[in-house]
Amino acid sequence: MTLDSSEAIMLVMKPYSEDLRIRIVAAVEDGMPKTEAARLFDTSLSSVKRYCGLAARGEPLAPRKGGGRPPKADAAIASLLEGDVGRRPYASVRERAAYLGGVSGIELSVSTVRRLMRKLGFSQKTEPGCEREGRVPEVGLEGRGFGESGSLSLRVRGRDGLQHLPLAALRLVEGGRALARQGTA
Repeated sequence: MTLDSSEAIMLVMKPYSEDLRIRIVAAVEDGMPKTEAARLFDTSLSSVKRYCGLAARGEPLAPRKGGGRPPKADAAIASLLEGDVGRRPYASVRERAAYLGGVSGIELSVSTVRRLMRKLGFSQKTEPGCEREGRVPEVGLEGRGFGESGSLSLRVRGRDGLQHLPLAALRLVEGGRALARQGTA
C-alpha cells in the first residue's frame, strides 16, 4: 500500500489496545526479554518499557486520552453557523468569521470557519457576478454547438461541472438556438 504525501500527513497513530498491553506485560513478567517482546508484538522497545513500568507502579495500562488543544468551535458555534448560512447563503467565509466572533465572543480564523463549514456539509458559496466565482462560459464545439445550422451554443459550467446561469439577466434557450438578454426577447 503506497500513500501520497497528503494521505501520509493525515494518518494518525492510534494507541495500542489495553489487551495488547496486558499481553506484552505478561510476556515480560513470564521471563521474555523486552527486546524479544517488542519484536514479537511488533511494538517499539520504548513502549514495552513504558508498559512494564506502568504495571510495576500499579497504574492502569489503558490508553490515556490524547493531548492537543481543545477545539474553539463547539456545538453552539456550529448551530450559529448553520443558522447564518440559512439566513445569508452568499456571505463570504470572512464575513461569517466576523459574524461568529461578534455573536459568540470567540475569534475564529477564516480557515477554522471554512473547516467547520466543510464538516457541516456546506460548500463554499460565492456571490453571483463575482470575478472569482469560478463560473466560466463554455462554448460547445461538438454535438449541438456548431451543428448543421452553424449556430453557437453558449453554456456556463461551474466548478461542480453542472450548468449554471452566470447572471440573472442572461437566459439560455434549450438547444443553444437562441441567446438573448432578458427584456429583448
